[in-house]
Amino acid sequence: MKYLFDGVKEFLANDYIELKRHFREIGKGQKPHTLFIGCSDSRVVPNLITRTLPGELFVIRNIANIVPRHRISNEFLATTSAVEYAVQVLNVENIIVCGHSNCGGCKAIYMDEKQTTDIPHTRKWLELMGKVKEQVATLGTNDELEKAVLTEQLNIVEQMNHLLSYPYIKERYEQGKMNILGWYYIIETGEVFNYDTELRRFEKIE
Repeated sequence: MKYLFDGVKEFLANDYIELKRHFREIGKGQKPHTLFIGCSDSRVVPNLITRTLPGELFVIRNIANIVPRHRISNEFLATTSAVEYAVQVLNVENIIVCGHSNCGGCKAIYMDEKQTTDIPHTRKWLELMGKVKEQVATLGTNDELEKAVLTEQLNIVEQMNHLLSYPYIKERYEQGKMNILGWYYIIETGEVFNYDTELRRFEKIE
């Protein structure tokens, strides 16, 4: 645990000093240009991948970078409320849905109930990926690696579609006032692939 406290001290002594003026400026308020929706996986670091400074990204993270379809409800809707705030209050210009290689959440949709006994809330959350599981099944691949990549990539596209179920996002998108991007990040190589909506495939960013 000591290394966490040492990290704070090092941040104050080095990183903060280097960006002191920037921190004082954003201390007055935030105006991020992008909503970054990513997986909770500890290996995915949004600001590192995009080389952005504090204050540029409004970040939502959850298991398997899922965006529930828009609905009106009296429930506590964490992801939905964060999307709403980013768009309606902060007026972000871009939304990125970023999935990644070797995603444990995507793997878990193929586990049976016995394998997920200890994670009932996770199992329930991943029901939101039901359509993705069906899409992969129709492709009929028996190769485990290919199946994993297909699941991870199709999930990104599905969540992009879910974003358009939010009326205020759909309106901005159709008016050309908002960009919706789908990214696939390969952890072991550092490569990021962007989803081309016209070609309907992921293209390497280079």
